[in-house]
Amino acid sequence: MIKRIFISYLLCLFCSSAYGQNYIDVNANVDVETKTITISQTIIYKNETRDSLNEIYLHDWNNSYSNKSTPLAKRFEEEFSTKFHLAKSEQRGFTLITGITDNNDKSNLNFEHLDKHPDVLRVSLNKVLLPGESYNINLSYALVLPDATFTDYGITNNKDFELKYWYITPAVYDGEWHYYSNKNLDDLFIPKSDVKITIEHPINYRPTSELDLLSAVPNKDTKRQSTLYFGKDRTDTYLALQKFPMFRSVQTDDLIVVSNINESGLPGPDKAILTDKITKFLIENLGEYPHKRLLVSRIDYGKNPLYGLNQLPDFLRPFPDQFQYELKLLKSALKKYINNILLLNPRKEHWLSEGLQIYYMIKYVEDYYPDMKLLGTLANVWGIRAFHAADVDFNFQYFLYSMEIARKNRDQPLTTSKDSLIKFNANIAGKYKAGVGLNYLDKFTDDIDLSETITEFLKQNRLNQNTKISDFEAFVNTKTSKNIDWFFSDYIGTRKKIDFKIKSVVTTEDSIKVTVKNKRNNNMPISLYSISNDSVIGKQWVENIKGTKTINLPKNQTDKFVLDYNNVIPEFNQRDNYKSVNGSFISNKPLQFRLFKDIEDPYYNQVFFMPLVEFNNIYDGLTLGTKVYNKTILRKRLNYRFSPQYATKSKSLTGSTSIFYTHNIENKNLYDITYGINAGYQSFAKDAFFTRIRPTLSLSFRNDKDFRADQIDNITARFVSINRDLGENATVEINEPDYNVFNLRYTHYNPGRINFSSFSSDLQLANNFSKLSLSYEFRKLTQGNRNINLRLFAGIFLNNDTDPNSDFFSFGLDRPTDYLFDLNYLGRSEAAGLFSQQLIIADGGFKSVLDTPFANQWMTTANFSTSIWRYIQAYGDLGLVKNKFDSAHFVYDSGVRLNLVEDYFELYFPVYSNLGWEIAEPNYGERIRFIITVDPQVLLGLFRRKWY
Repeated sequence: MIKRIFISYLLCLFCSSAYGQNYIDVNANVDVETKTITISQTIIYKNETRDSLNEIYLHDWNNSYSNKSTPLAKRFEEEFSTKFHLAKSEQRGFTLITGITDNNDKSNLNFEHLDKHPDVLRVSLNKVLLPGESYNINLSYALVLPDATFTDYGITNNKDFELKYWYITPAVYDGEWHYYSNKNLDDLFIPKSDVKITIEHPINYRPTSELDLLSAVPNKDTKRQSTLYFGKDRTDTYLALQKFPMFRSVQTDDLIVVSNINESGLPGPDKAILTDKITKFLIENLGEYPHKRLLVSRIDYGKNPLYGLNQLPDFLRPFPDQFQYELKLLKSALKKYINNILLLNPRKEHWLSEGLQIYYMIKYVEDYYPDMKLLGTLANVWGIRAFHAADVDFNFQYFLYSMEIARKNRDQPLTTSKDSLIKFNANIAGKYKAGVGLNYLDKFTDDIDLSETITEFLKQNRLNQNTKISDFEAFVNTKTSKNIDWFFSDYIGTRKKIDFKIKSVVTTEDSIKVTVKNKRNNNMPISLYSISNDSVIGKQWVENIKGTKTINLPKNQTDKFVLDYNNVIPEFNQRDNYKSVNGSFISNKPLQFRLFKDIEDPYYNQVFFMPLVEFNNIYDGLTLGTKVYNKTILRKRLNYRFSPQYATKSKSLTGSTSIFYTHNIENKNLYDITYGINAGYQSFAKDAFFTRIRPTLSLSFRNDKDFRADQIDNITARFVSINRDLGENATVEINEPDYNVFNLRYTHYNPGRINFSSFSSDLQLANNFSKLSLSYEFRKLTQGNRNINLRLFAGIFLNNDTDPNSDFFSFGLDRPTDYLFDLNYLGRSEAAGLFSQQLIIADGGFKSVLDTPFANQWMTTANFSTSIWRYIQAYGDLGLVKNKFDSAHFVYDSGVRLNLVEDYFELYFPVYSNLGWEIAEPNYGERIRFIITVDPQVLLGLFRRKWY
């Protein structure tokens, strides 16, 4: 039987080579101990264009791990990951090519890895490859596999092999070569081929593949096994080689599903039933699968998970095991299924495949779980069910996550190349926006069934390598009578937001005139609902709104008009979608008071209350109070906050209040203008308080062409007014009157874990002084894993008429006085004790407390540190300090820096300075300095920076 099958496949191979099908034949020999796979390979490449080719480009993605400067390595750097950079050389992989020859005359072919793409090969042909002809080349090479810790592919800690994009494959040519470097996006673009893989491996390993298994021949003498696979029209040939594989096969009515996705507590028979349910859904909506086996792995799901509450630990997860497993398998299967039948360019035309995945996720839940809520079973818990988040459906999450990035003004057009997307857009928001958009298009094209139209398109274009997204647009246009140009031009191709409002409702004798305003420059439609007693009595789509558009409706029982009542349209601001026929501002949107932040409910004007328990400084101690605010889960442009608090240690009323408005500007380098005012009252010493009032205007700039560049320029102008009060038991004296300072600041910030730089200039103008300071900081993690840190500071008083006996406004060498109250000192007025040792790198940035700690004329310093071993560094500071009526003093210090989490938690141990050998001095512990950050919002920045 096996022989007959094998002979039939050989005939297929013969036909493939004879009639032009691409063909790849891989003979691989696995050596577990050396993490090496030795490969002898044949590629038959068919020129299916009208051009004559002198060279062929091949993808060699295993070589993307070869050094620290490949595009893959740079990708890790951009996402603040050092795991690849800090890895040992033997943990990284590479490809050693021993020869590429012409199969016909056995002559060697010239080849080279491209300079900018070390994982792409250019092979020069010995003869011109004419249109319609095929070229047969042989390759001999060895793969040294990387550790799987980098991208999940490679060799695991258990010495299992997870192989994807492992052997060399041709690139696509359609008039131009489409070759791309590996950037951990799982988006290799290759022509479909018939693939034969013969892999020799230890007998105690078991291979798993989506390809058809033809034979498995063990050899007890050598303890090796030769396994043969074959597949037609393949672009994805993931292969796992494991000692104890967890893959299980489920034979459904339509195909075999192979998966190691698991859900603890769910019995095997239940998994089989759910798998069959999913395959029927896939076949019904996507058409017949072209292969016998569909393989989905835990890696597939791990790289493309269900975000949100689904990622909580099992004991906290608010969804039934059945539902959880079902959606995990469905999401992974949809992605694999669609990618294997719709052969689009996954780097340039990714949005359609990803959008279809989310579109059918939405459809599946609507069909089978229409009552499932976003919070799952938590929606029924007392207390939680009072939140609006408990009311919204499970599918609301796709709108929520896509709008999260839009409200931050970080969204990107869906047509953006996948490697140019920031991580949050690539992994979450872009896919969700595409899926929600297709659902929006579905509801708009109510003259057709869009789902059936998509199914027909997929069937007609199954395994068609020439399919483009333009074909999808043209196909849908032929089916609907509605104008859908807006979807592909505005919604997909730009960052234009959807934002409408009901401007007015005017009742006449026999009709109602509703005026809808389009607040953005686009041509997208909006649905208008007529509501009577909270029930829908009418609906229509309003199209082609340029500025405003008035619709005449018959006078009926309508008491309210609502835009997008069912929340189908991903609108930027839904708070002005309601208008009463006969009503006031309050009846349009009633006030709603809620405890704790919630998802925005556009039906209400929401005000939130939240109990506060904070620790700001040692003088106020624990502060208890309440925050009254309007901020919801999604960012708003206007935000206010009022936070009265009681300080348990100072036994006083403290707190703060603020109101700020943000203008988001699209497609400009100036992307954010924020202005507002904040005020606060708290302690700065025992029984000593300050009041600060600070109106602020801030302008933020970025590279609008490349969001991944992540360079930010900021100009901030503010007026700081400080008033201080002393109680009877105050431990400090005030020698300076209360003061006002105008502050103009410019910062350039280029974050990065491998390369970091920042520059700032600061101008301060007050009644009795003016000063200017500049600072520059540079950090680098070298190829040899050595941290180098350099900071330069220079500050000068332009005039200084302050009290010469006071250093309150002077530059600080080791501890700035922070008279603007910007820095988060836990004990800002402490002259001794632990809290006096807190270090904040500003002004001079020294760590030792020297005899000239201030400068009332000018100061210039340099701070340097470098690695000794891992987190242990040596530091050194030097500078000049100039005070009035005194000559400049040369100052220096040095010591050991324990850099646990840079800028967040560090320790400094002084060794030698102007004071001599400090390490030999008594009470040395009092000289140790520390950096610590306790602000939760600042700590969250460690997580956010890799996503945004």
